[in-house]
Amino acid sequence: MKTMRNRALHYVAKHPAQFALQVFKAFRKNQGLLLAGAIAYYALLSIVPLLILVAIAFSHFVGQQLLLDTLAHLLEWLVPGQSKAIVQELANFLAHRAVIGWFLVVTMIFFSSLAFTVLENALSIIFVHRVAIRRRHFLLSAILPYLFSLSLGVGVLLVTFVSSGLRAVASDSVVLLDHTISLTGATRVVLYLLGLAGEIFVLAAIYLVIPAGRTTPWHAFVGAVAAAVLWEITRRVLVWYFATLSQVSVVYGSLTTAIVVLFSFEALATLMLFGAQLIAEYERLNASGNERASQPFVTG
Repeated sequence: MKTMRNRALHYVAKHPAQFALQVFKAFRKNQGLLLAGAIAYYALLSIVPLLILVAIAFSHFVGQQLLLDTLAHLLEWLVPGQSKAIVQELANFLAHRAVIGWFLVVTMIFFSSLAFTVLENALSIIFVHRVAIRRRHFLLSAILPYLFSLSLGVGVLLVTFVSSGLRAVASDSVVLLDHTISLTGATRVVLYLLGLAGEIFVLAAIYLVIPAGRTTPWHAFVGAVAAAVLWEITRRVLVWYFATLSQVSVVYGSLTTAIVVLFSFEALATLMLFGAQLIAEYERLNASGNERASQPFVTG
């Protein structure tokens, strides 16, 4: 097995372009864009109920405004340029949370998990070679989305505490060699790096937990880094495009926020599934003893 892994790694290092082409072909064969569209649609249904549940549950531990500010910061990573609109709707809902009944809470719990259910089904297509060998128990598949939603909520609470402490530090300064240095810039860098690390951690957790079968931590990390780097580039392009060139508000009017959020979700889902496809193709190289590497790449 170790020899197979070494051969697969050697093949990828020696033929990176050919391996990337194999990943693209497999992604297209698995209808990756169609799967990403389904994930984006259900993520749009899930995001607001999930945020409402997080805000209601954790506003008892931290201040509501601090929690909303943290959610706004996190949403900028997820839906660039649209976080203020979503947080404003969330704040309006929290202002009237006294009218929330148990039936509405149960409904929101159900809808908040839909995106993870669809994500699991999409990843089962990407990792179809695992499903053919070992299928996950249906009870575990039913519970897993709720556990992942709960884990994300706890993650939001931890990020709130950390960002609050860093912002408090940012108001201070240090004296070094008779020069006063503000910590604001350093805090921004630390917050960005923590956000990027958190993004990689969440993606790696998805690759480790959501698909059936076993993903090695190293494969999950590599796939997560690839997806995170591509998303960082895409996120900046989206911010620039919607700020300078886009006329989406002229075309869609009051539906602009929903359309932009849906488009952002589809871009993120596409890159996330592409990272999963990267892992799946590498696993196939290991499983086949790198048979593809022994076949020359013929053109013409």
